[in-house]
Amino acid sequence: MTASNVWDRRRARRALVQAVYQWQITSADAFTVEKEFLDSGSLKKVDTVFFKALLRGVTLGSDELDTLLAPLLDRSVDDLDKVELAMLRLGAYELKHRIDVPFRVVIDEYVELARVFGAEGSFKYINGVLDRLAVELRPLERAGT
Repeated sequence: MTASNVWDRRRARRALVQAVYQWQITSADAFTVEKEFLDSGSLKKVDTVFFKALLRGVTLGSDELDTLLAPLLDRSVDDLDKVELAMLRLGAYELKHRIDVPFRVVIDEYVELARVFGAEGSFKYINGVLDRLAVELRPLERAGT
């Protein structure tokens, strides 16, 4: 992956946190949220294929993702802050369905996003949950670190 592709995906993840948050708050369907982001011009220099795949995957598979996350949480999914929930769902989706992305990249990206968008110290929570999920979903890759 080239350096520009890495940055395009990083920008996509940033937009995805906002898009998934919007979807969670408004309950609009993924295609409506996607269209709003595309029409707004906020997806310039973003890997739009990656953006669309993750947005659709998270919104259509949120129940499955919540089931994966639930045993790793210290509270119910419904009690999570919506920003944290967006990042955890996105991270869980990538860990489960995007094996082309190394688990460490997934965790690092969402930890950084938690530093920007999350409450103070939420990056530690995101790191802990996604790290434990990586042990479950990618045990061989995780053991090799």
